[in-house]
Amino acid sequence: MERVAEASIGHLPEGRWSFDQDVTACFDDMLERSIPQYEVMRAAVGSLAKRFRVPKTDIVDLGASRGEAIAPFVEEFGAGNRFIAVEVSEPMLAVLRERFHKGIEGGFVKVRDDDLRNGFPPSVRASVVLCVLTLQFVPIEHRQRVVRDIFSALLPGGALLLVEKVLGSDAELDAAMVGEYLEMKRRNGYSEEDIQRKKLSLEGVLVPLTAEWNETLLRRCGFSRLDCFWRWMNFAGWVAVK
Repeated sequence: MERVAEASIGHLPEGRWSFDQDVTACFDDMLERSIPQYEVMRAAVGSLAKRFRVPKTDIVDLGASRGEAIAPFVEEFGAGNRFIAVEVSEPMLAVLRERFHKGIEGGFVKVRDDDLRNGFPPSVRASVVLCVLTLQFVPIEHRQRVVRDIFSALLPGGALLLVEKVLGSDAELDAAMVGEYLEMKRRNGYSEEDIQRKKLSLEGVLVPLTAEWNETLLRRCGFSRLDCFWRWMNFAGWVAVK
């Protein structure tokens, strides 16, 4: 664990951010140090999503990375559901295929190399769709189509669990929340150089919007029932039900 922790703190991205081999190797530790209340958020997503899970339906994880969000469902329900992990990073895809090889061989897990900008996995009938810190990496002009596709893929009563980094409602409030967030990262061992290099590398790649904008998007795409289940400064999570 020490080696991985040092790798995540010492990883200084060169140029534009990419989910490459270096990021993949230390990704879980990076999230724990970079996402506030990370374990609380993960637990809330999992326990809330299980309330909407229906046997013999699809459970989809968009931007599955190393599989942390969908793994508890695969472990608990196995062949009782069909699982679709969607990812575009080749190193992440390799980890997913290795991690879920038994489920893949058993025919109840699919790992898909799909870019959400180009479309949604076909023939999905889902009771749960997880979209955890993923939509923020999709260019804004594609987000409405992606959320509409999610809505179409969900069965009636199915739920989308959406977690996003968000902007404050005005510049002063946003600056205050970002300040608190950066203090958290410093407490977790990140240097000023780490913070600035990552910030520069993510510009134009991770594009957050306000919480209000995200809620408006969900409603415009058909979700009339939604609520915020988790919020810490400039991070938020919603459950939206079809």
